Amino acid sequence: MRGKRSKQYRKLMHQYGMTFGFREPYQVLVDAQMVQDAARFKMDLWPALERTLHGKVKPMITQCSMRHLYASKETPPAIVDKTKTYERRRCNHHTLEQPLSTLECLSSVVDPKGSRTNKHRYVVACQDNEVRSYLRSIPGVPLIYVHRSVMIMEPMAHATEHVRDKDEKSKFRAGLKGARGAITDTLKRKRDDEEEQSGSGSEQEEGRARSGAQSQEEASKKKKRKGPKGPNPLSVKKAKKRPAQENNKGVGKKDSGEGGTSNPAATINEDGTPAAQKRKRKRSHKSGKGADSNGPESEAHDAPSASAEGAGAAEED
Repeated sequence: MRGKRSKQYRKLMHQYGMTFGFREPYQVLVDAQMVQDAARFKMDLWPALERTLHGKVKPMITQCSMRHLYASKETPPAIVDKTKTYERRRCNHHTLEQPLSTLECLSSVVDPKGSRTNKHRYVVACQDNEVRSYLRSIPGVPLIYVHRSVMIMEPMAHATEHVRDKDEKSKFRAGLKGARGAITDTLKRKRDDEEEQSGSGSEQEEGRARSGAQSQEEASKKKKRKGPKGPNPLSVKKAKKRPAQENNKGVGKKDSGEGGTSNPAATINEDGTPAAQKRKRKRSHKSGKGADSNGPESEAHDAPSASAEGAGAAEED
């Protein structure tokens, strides 16, 4: 089967399924002539039907068609035995002495009440042109026949297309009505929202002002201003220490005694400035006079007496 024809058949069966509810496995009614022609063209009927309909198939044959096969001498017994494996569709004509024609039998099975409906969703595979022309008047009946060893599926008949178009228009109108209902619902919601907004107009204005200020702040934060970059902190020279701090550190070290304690009050004034330190007085000792074994302490005690004697001698003169 060529690709283009196969694609058309797939679309047809999809349309039948969407409009008339066809589903797998498809029930295919086969007549006696179809079985004989398939055997003559050396065609395996069951797989060929599955290829044409693009799905699983359940072949069915009526009792009248089986009686036609038994009566014909052209049908080999192997084909008859293979046809017996198909599902038997009871047409309730077995009580008659002679089987009914294919047209009468199939029409009674497809449309038993004459209501022009394919109630059981049969697919008819028939070689009789008269039967196919009659079944075209019944909507929703896929028709199959064999022509020169090629199985062909007929396009949709006029009655079937009419029902399909009517169904599509009804679905389209239902969709429009649903869309209109949705639009009216949205309009009602908008009106309710507007009424609520009119009642709380001042609050909304304040909220909008706040939101506007927040958005401006966020925008200013996001926008980074470009400017001159500072120097590298690793290449900058370190700042020198203040002199007051150095003096304080030096005084603390000198004034600290043997115990390591310092007297900050003696070295720093009340205003925080360092106080002037008094230099120690060093006395020069005379060689050989007034020298005592006590050392510097005795010299310190004898110093005022010597100065007094010198003053008295000056008065006498």
